Amino acid sequence: MIQFALKCDNDHSFDSWFQSASAFDTLKAAGHLSCAICGSGDVSKAIMAPRISSGAGDTATKPLQTQEGEPEKALSQLRQHVEENADYVGPRFAQEARSMYLGTAPERAIYGEANVQEAKALIDDGVPVAPLPFLPSRKAN
Repeated sequence: MIQFALKCDNDHSFDSWFQSASAFDTLKAAGHLSCAICGSGDVSKAIMAPRISSGAGDTATKPLQTQEGEPEKALSQLRQHVEENADYVGPRFAQEARSMYLGTAPERAIYGEANVQEAKALIDDGVPVAPLPFLPSRKAN
């Protein structure tokens, strides 16, 4: 597998994984690539930062950081808004959400963690919940 930095004709930057460099070329030639942001079919490889080792004895590699693009900025703003305007309830999320839905706890904005079974049960019961596209950075009190 290989990860390529890609760019569309609307100047959106995004990354995607391919089985090989030739797989990218085949998909591009067949018109099966599109921008992850706007859907444009005019996608090409962008300049990529090399992966480097983070230190002696460390076998993990990390990409060099580049300027934050539109999706990253939006995600950062969403995280900031949620963390400033909602209470982090950690693993008690399903219990708290259900209590508010049933009226046994005061309504407020919350976020936290729920396993797949807990999330499915909340949705099946009509409790309004949505997954967040980031992992919480706080600990519950």
